[in-house]
Amino acid sequence: MHENDALLGDVFLGFVKAHILHHAAEEPVHGLALIEELGRHGCKRSLGTLCPLLHGLAEAGYVVAESRLTGGKVHKDDTTTAGGGSALDAVRPKIRDLVVEVLAGEAPA
Repeated sequence: MHENDALLGDVFLGFVKAHILHHAAEEPVHGLALIEELGRHGCKRSLGTLCPLLHGLAEAGYVVAESRLTGGKVHKDDTTTAGGGSALDAVRPKIRDLVVEVLAGEAPA
């Protein structure tokens, strides 16, 4: 384990939660689609790590799961609740401010 892995994991966790809320506000989402979406951003997650995040967001009242039957199987799609939308609206400017400040100190590539 690299010495910065714990910090990177902590930082990513908050961003991943905000990212999930963002996509669940746009349209219902499910675990596999979220894994693919996060993977496009270089954030590798498995269902074993993503499902507890979704459950935690649901327990906090930020998303609600709706079951649907497809091909004889029950699938759950998550959508942002009104509280989740409010939380997302509140966190967006805070994320923007922090990221802008941190990246302003970044050396040119």
